[in-house]
Amino acid sequence: MLFSLILVTLGRDIELVSFLNSLASQTYRDFELIIIDQNRDKKIDSIVEKFMDCFPVNHIKVDFSGIARARDYGIQFARGEIIAFPDDDCAYEVDVLEKVAGEFERRKELAILAGGSYDFGKKKFSIGTHSNKSGMFFRSNMMGIEFTHFFNLSKISRGELYLDHNFGIGAKYFSMEGFEMMYRLMKAGNRAYYNPEIRFYHANRREEDYIAGGDRIYKSSFAMGAFIRKFTNEGDVLMFYYILRKMIIAPVLKIFLAIFMLNPKRLSYSYNNLIRIWQGFIAYRK
Repeated sequence: MLFSLILVTLGRDIELVSFLNSLASQTYRDFELIIIDQNRDKKIDSIVEKFMDCFPVNHIKVDFSGIARARDYGIQFARGEIIAFPDDDCAYEVDVLEKVAGEFERRKELAILAGGSYDFGKKKFSIGTHSNKSGMFFRSNMMGIEFTHFFNLSKISRGELYLDHNFGIGAKYFSMEGFEMMYRLMKAGNRAYYNPEIRFYHANRREEDYIAGGDRIYKSSFAMGAFIRKFTNEGDVLMFYYILRKMIIAPVLKIFLAIFMLNPKRLSYSYNNLIRIWQGFIAYRK
């Protein structure tokens, strides 16, 4: 079972070394790494060169921006049966690929597998939606985050596996590119499973974003609103649940909690998130 890991990178070097070291330590060796390099200089050339003898690497330089577009571009070079999109600032536990291969072997019906994203202290979940319990998940309770997702091409056709270039860093809507693809694939009937024992590591920057004024999270809220509007426009009835949960109940509860806690900064932060998700919903254009 060959894995094709498609990594888009821009502006990072130390974090990239950490990820490449985690790949070099994998107990499962049947994989290739496809690097879509958006740097305009030779920032990572010497770094990548050092790992060429450790595992197969296809280092591709591009002159365009946008993470969704770059991941989409990388898919055409993938030779593997299993596709994944690691971040350039994440790391894999040494047995990630071994555990993923085992789950796909045991659960023949699976098209998508998700693991847990933990902070580098290896104790707490970091970004994404996670649970301590493993099990099947569905469009109403999406699990993991894009760099913890694996896609089985024996179940998903290559024509289905693509990203919407309107979403993601460098695009019109700052994030949600992985969420949009996952949701679309599951809507088409592809089955998904979550196992938190498949461990990935990524810094949790939510608190940093809060201290800095929340700009990244405001942009993500705007993208969430656009995502909801996209599938609402397509007549997806499940979007009524998303509107109720993501655009009304959750943000309003956060506002009332901030008022109860007499925390004006968190109140402003929660209020702006509510405004941004509705702005994204109203602003969405295909």
